Amino acid sequence: MSNQVEEMQNEVAPSVAEQATANTPILEVHNLKKYFPVESNFFGKPTRYLRAVDDVSFTLQRGKTIGIVGESGCGKTTMGRSILKLHDITGGQILFDGEDITKYTRSQMRPFRKRMQIIFQDPYSSLSPRLNIGEIIGEAVKVHNIVPASKHKEYVREIMQKCGLQSHFYDRYPHEFSGGQRQRICIARAIALQPELIICDEPVSALDVSIQAQIINLLKDMQKEMNIAYVFISHDLSVVEHISDEIAVMYLGNMVEKGPKTNIFANPLHPYTQALFSAIPNPDPRVKMHRQILRGDIPSPSNPPSGCKFHTRCEKCMEICKTQVPVSREVEPEHFVACHLYNDAKGNADE
Repeated sequence: MSNQVEEMQNEVAPSVAEQATANTPILEVHNLKKYFPVESNFFGKPTRYLRAVDDVSFTLQRGKTIGIVGESGCGKTTMGRSILKLHDITGGQILFDGEDITKYTRSQMRPFRKRMQIIFQDPYSSLSPRLNIGEIIGEAVKVHNIVPASKHKEYVREIMQKCGLQSHFYDRYPHEFSGGQRQRICIARAIALQPELIICDEPVSALDVSIQAQIINLLKDMQKEMNIAYVFISHDLSVVEHISDEIAVMYLGNMVEKGPKTNIFANPLHPYTQALFSAIPNPDPRVKMHRQILRGDIPSPSNPPSGCKFHTRCEKCMEICKTQVPVSREVEPEHFVACHLYNDAKGNADE
């Protein structure tokens, strides 16, 4: 009887462990900061910094997509690279699958590299012109011993076919392909390592609209098949709406609004988010567009305004906006906004 109980416990234990792992977010970012020194004194000590990413927090579940949107220069790409530890972070905490990797060295990060990948914005500049496609996709597969050496070529061809690349492309070079095909090569290189998280840094911005749809559908298919989580960085809101489960809006290094896709598109709260969404073109000629034109230029991230960084361009600016930094508050369920217009909203600050 006791043996039967032990066997039952052994059968239950793995399922409980698996459930705990499944419930653990694949990525947790807490108060992430990345500052670049721009001026130093006589002794080489930095005296002024460019605040590329300034106190950003969010959580990403397995198999889900968070879309990061904002104007050029708002810190989207720097945030993505900081999460992968391609940049040394200035402050904050990064947890990958429940493990704190914030202070990990390059050698400590090595086992995580196959689990965390990136797709760069420009497919041509991120592909080596000296290597053929088989070598580009298979190089990291060899380094991380994903498959035995005898099955290496077969595995690479399999991945190519999954990404819509013909197997006879194996020996061709990047310059022989179109922009859409190059991006497929970059996607194949990323998923060949069977990652759990991929940072997509504007992967379709350089492509034609018809090709964009193909690449987005490919990413969604790979997500369903492999349960991959995406941090999808883009300035194209229509693309973000199509692929994302959650959306975060960044302005000058800060996350000003975050929430489920349906909430953000149905009810944008922050004045900056409202201005961004008003710029989305409507294909119906009978619908009159009400554009909200932002006044002035984006302030320098090395010398940001005091208080709310957006107050210099905001039509709803109040005196408190010029002096106090707004706290992110939950205005609706899971819908957070950092704006003094919602100081009376009930909910907890998003710490």
